[in-house]
Amino acid sequence: MRLQESGEMYLETIYVLSQQMNIVRSIDVVEHMGYSKPSVSRAVRLLKSNGYLTVEDSGALILTESGKAIGEKIYARHKLLTELLVRIGVDRETAAEDACKMEHTISDTTFNALRKHLNMDFDK
Repeated sequence: MRLQESGEMYLETIYVLSQQMNIVRSIDVVEHMGYSKPSVSRAVRLLKSNGYLTVEDSGALILTESGKAIGEKIYARHKLLTELLVRIGVDRETAAEDACKMEHTISDTTFNALRKHLNMDFDK
């Protein structure tokens, strides 16, 4: 089953926040994404039930291996696509917004070809 775009966005956000913070909680996701607490709570429940993350008793959100892999993948796409758009003359803010839309639909084949062509490695 393919994860929907919204699920990918949550995993990417949790991944990015986990690179910046020791502990990521739902409230951090709420503040970062600007979504309501009920929306984030619902998404966390779905991601947990599908094996993409666990929630510790303290409320910390921990990505599973599969959740982390997806978060890393989407973030790598975001960075590469943003940089590509900036290189061709798009302002950084617009590039980041557009990359956010494109990162969920671009195929692995196209992404890998772009990465190779641009000599850019954003896996980590």
